[in-house]
Amino acid sequence: MHLQSSLAATRTILRDDFKGRSALTDQASGSSADHLGVAGVRMTWRRNEEIFGEGEPATCVYRVLKGVVRTYRILADGRRQIAEFFLPGEVFGLHARAVHQASAEAVTDCEVVAVRRGQLSERAMTDGATAHKLLALTLHQLLRSEEHMLILGRKTASERLAWFLMDMAERIPAPNRVELPMSRQDIADYLGLTIETVSRTMTQLQDDGVIELPTRRQVVLRERQTLMDLAA
Repeated sequence: MHLQSSLAATRTILRDDFKGRSALTDQASGSSADHLGVAGVRMTWRRNEEIFGEGEPATCVYRVLKGVVRTYRILADGRRQIAEFFLPGEVFGLHARAVHQASAEAVTDCEVVAVRRGQLSERAMTDGATAHKLLALTLHQLLRSEEHMLILGRKTASERLAWFLMDMAERIPAPNRVELPMSRQDIADYLGLTIETVSRTMTQLQDDGVIELPTRRQVVLRERQTLMDLAA
């Protein structure tokens, strides 16, 4: 619960920082002044296109403007483990090492702004606001990684799926309906489950009246408290 409270507080700080701060783009050059105060470049990617690969030089930090991005690693046995999904306003590629520790792909058609790490570091050294935002981003991603590890250690598929649905409901604000941009296979690879288990658990939650599935990508949250209890 302490981890969840810290994550919620950090997310609130980041949301306040991001609110109303879209990139200011020069349509002729494609360059922009990102909310971190450093010039960046807008880039577009088609669905399932690779943005960067594991082990490649980490020269830029990216922020999602439109669409969704996933980061992942391929395990020794060939399985894919998705580390995180990044939604509009969220930053990815912020690594301590000089190379990317995971690959990044576009889940949907997406647009991102890329900022050079060197320029960002220089800005942080002279600008307290930028340094504060970088610290908040780093803490936020660390807390999410810790929470994800705890989720992967849970015993039941319903607990993992309930946590995922509540997390997405918070990150994609909607009264009681969540539009999932990722596939069932993506969800399975994120939660450490098989696609069959994800589908079966979704159906079971629907049969129990906890959720409703109007389409394969839409989830109506009928019993939010039940989901919260499962996820807690």
